[in-house]
Amino acid sequence: MLDRIHLSIVQEVEKQGSLTAAAGVLHVTQSALSHSMKKLEQQLGTDIWLREGRSLRLTQAGQYLLAVANRVLPQLALAEERLRQFAQGERGALRIGMECHPCYQWLLKVVSPYLAAWPDVDVDVKQKFQFGGIGALFGYEIDLLVTPDPLDKPGLVFEPVFDYEQVLVVAGSHKLAKEEYVKPKQLTNEVLVTYPVPLDRLDIYTMFLTPAGITPKRHKAIETTDIMLQMVASGRGVAALPRWLVQEYADTMDVVPVRLGKNGIAKNIYLGAREADVSIDYLRAFIEQAKRPVVA
Repeated sequence: MLDRIHLSIVQEVEKQGSLTAAAGVLHVTQSALSHSMKKLEQQLGTDIWLREGRSLRLTQAGQYLLAVANRVLPQLALAEERLRQFAQGERGALRIGMECHPCYQWLLKVVSPYLAAWPDVDVDVKQKFQFGGIGALFGYEIDLLVTPDPLDKPGLVFEPVFDYEQVLVVAGSHKLAKEEYVKPKQLTNEVLVTYPVPLDRLDIYTMFLTPAGITPKRHKAIETTDIMLQMVASGRGVAALPRWLVQEYADTMDVVPVRLGKNGIAKNIYLGAREADVSIDYLRAFIEQAKRPVVA
């Protein structure tokens, strides 16, 4: 009764906005598309769309069918791709999502030995997702998620692979450079430079400033680590980054890591995967590779 083409039609009509446009994308005639959906509606005993002038509006049943399509079609596409790879003697592809801006340099050092050990596995890295990293895992956009902030969700597994300390980064000439650690109130007159991430996802806010009721003088978002650290080195702001990353740049830039609070801020990088996939050998191997000490 319900076939893959029905799911594809509902999904494409929603994307394209009309039966005519959807028919063009799916390479069928509009009449064939309309006939197929009319027959399905008769079999189900309910309407999928309601006509409003020249436009279509999904009914409650149609909305449910669209949700099924958005969940099932990516899984089918992934299954077909993996079966094609098996048929051609390929091992597979590992799609990694990044929710940790400063982790890219770390990831490169993990990927290099992994590719050498698994020459028949392709690796792709994504940093932008339609519905966030967790949604990308559930939606089969990616196979692994690199994140410092795991969420306990049924069907997903997160494993810690790398621990680090989040520190304040200042110029060598900054008044805070010689401090053993900084207190939240010491950032009141500072320009805080961060990645373009919501404040509730920034540790410097959630674990340091906000609990103390402190806000910096100004908050400036910058996309790239290099530019961020150049801003800091030139005395135009301070930033919060992993200590290991700051130490890598310290040889070429005049930047200094300072502990955030007396006890510091300890963090972990996690790799998240769908529970059903963690036994796949090349995916499991990547997780184990990520747990090994990174060689500079």
